[in-house]
Amino acid sequence: MSGLEEVGIAGSDYLREALTNCTDPLAAIEEFQVENGILLPTLQPALPLLDLHNINRLEFHQSVMEELREKLIERIDDLSKREGKETKEKIEELLEKSFPLIKIAAVQPIVMTLMKYLPQVPDKYLQVLVEDTELYKKASVEVKRQIWQDNQSLFGDEVSPLLSDYIRSKEKHLVGMESINTHSFFSSSPKQRRQGEVVVKLTDMVGKNIKLYDMVLQFLRTLYLRTRNIHYCTLRAELLMSLHDLEVHEICSVDPCHKFTWCLDACIRERFVDEKRSRELQGFLDGVKRGQEQVLGDLSMILCDPFAIHTLASSTMKILHQLVNTDSLPRENPDLVLLVRMLTLGLGAWHMIENQQFKEPKMDNELMLKYLPGVVSFIVDDHMRNINRRMGDGDTNTNSLPAIYFKCMKRSQVAYITAVYYVLYAAKQRNRTAVCRVLPSLLKGDNERALEDTYLHSLVSSLLLLSEEFSSEEFCNVIFDEFFLPAMSVESARRHLMRLVHFVYHKLPTSVLNKLVEKLEPNSEHGQTVHEMYRSLTEKIESHTASPETSTNDDTLNTLPMPTPAPMTPY
Repeated sequence: MSGLEEVGIAGSDYLREALTNCTDPLAAIEEFQVENGILLPTLQPALPLLDLHNINRLEFHQSVMEELREKLIERIDDLSKREGKETKEKIEELLEKSFPLIKIAAVQPIVMTLMKYLPQVPDKYLQVLVEDTELYKKASVEVKRQIWQDNQSLFGDEVSPLLSDYIRSKEKHLVGMESINTHSFFSSSPKQRRQGEVVVKLTDMVGKNIKLYDMVLQFLRTLYLRTRNIHYCTLRAELLMSLHDLEVHEICSVDPCHKFTWCLDACIRERFVDEKRSRELQGFLDGVKRGQEQVLGDLSMILCDPFAIHTLASSTMKILHQLVNTDSLPRENPDLVLLVRMLTLGLGAWHMIENQQFKEPKMDNELMLKYLPGVVSFIVDDHMRNINRRMGDGDTNTNSLPAIYFKCMKRSQVAYITAVYYVLYAAKQRNRTAVCRVLPSLLKGDNERALEDTYLHSLVSSLLLLSEEFSSEEFCNVIFDEFFLPAMSVESARRHLMRLVHFVYHKLPTSVLNKLVEKLEPNSEHGQTVHEMYRSLTEKIESHTASPETSTNDDTLNTLPMPTPAPMTPY
């Protein structure tokens, strides 16, 4: 049944029976038209006129139906704007009368609109939508939210493709070869990132429903634990701040991480943790009450966001440089102590959530008392080297790295990240000596933190500022032979090495370039992304023809044919 008979209207079944049992089919059809056509006496004289214009009755009735449907939907929209119990009861009454017609395409939009404006659609109607895939797809997001909150698997089916798209877009951005824009991954503002398609869709799907919001957070925690992919941490923070932008107080007011995330978001936007916000962040961390330690799990996940880590680590380097100017020690700076606390929480997020040990780790005394002062001494060495160079003494011999440096790097992820960001800072300052001194040591830690896509992306972007140095075999030996090539067993290192070569291949000595192309050639064990990147790289190298202005081979310059001057033309 189409549903017409259920509401007392003669439908196809009635007409089939009438034609089967009648003696005069034409008379039966005419009777059906009279009884079920548009029953307006003033309209009847117009029907023969329409016939003369070759407008058949079906087309006429469809156009009238469309017009009536649009008018009715407008009336329902106006009705929904009124507040009060009577409005809700009226919509429920209309839905009860019209729902049997939901499978009729012409009436379906009316039924869907009525359900959209009901705060709580009766379960009997929602069940019909769940059982019919086509009806479910056409339901509004407001109705789907009511279905999802009691059907986690169905909600998961909707969310899963969005999360996969989000991760793919992040990874594509990190290894893209389209631009040499330095810091391109971290250049966008938090608000710009929250306007991305996936975040907008997720925010719309959650709406003001706390239960759905909790489901999304649980999906993100589970996927983060399963994959260790830190981009899920980014999405956790972006979703909360997207709801904050829309002033969804129903959710923001109950999420204990809201104010902390809001403050941290401001720091990420300004790319620095200033003194005022440092005090606020410390207040939130110190304010975690006894019995609510589980909040630290969510806070650590938010701090594990690569954009948060980037801001915290960059701020750490800025403060270490300030200590040189003020002749102070790291342990004497409360802002630096807080940054170390937050980095420790963020970098340890996976282990905290995995082990369900929601307790802030103790401060590493050796890190504060020996390692960070050692990094400050590196900065002093850099300053002294610059002064000596200006005085004409050239680069002084660089001391070897102290044993405590390697000891802390192996034991402390904060020490490791500080070393990574020291190298990034040195590369941005075009400090070749400092880069060559510290970069190879990054492979001597016990973890692969330096080989994560986010850090390698920033490293490559920073090394591009030293592109002229790649004409030196000595510099190439440090960058390639002592860092990238030994790390190529990790696919991320291979990808970013290809990205680096993609931008500097024309600067490299021929022997170095040939060796890299040979070493980078992927095999069947490598993923599709690696094969595509290698193919793109080799095609670019093969298609490149060096011009005399860019060639660095003197012999080549001497053998180039000189152009014959054109004859002078008199004025």
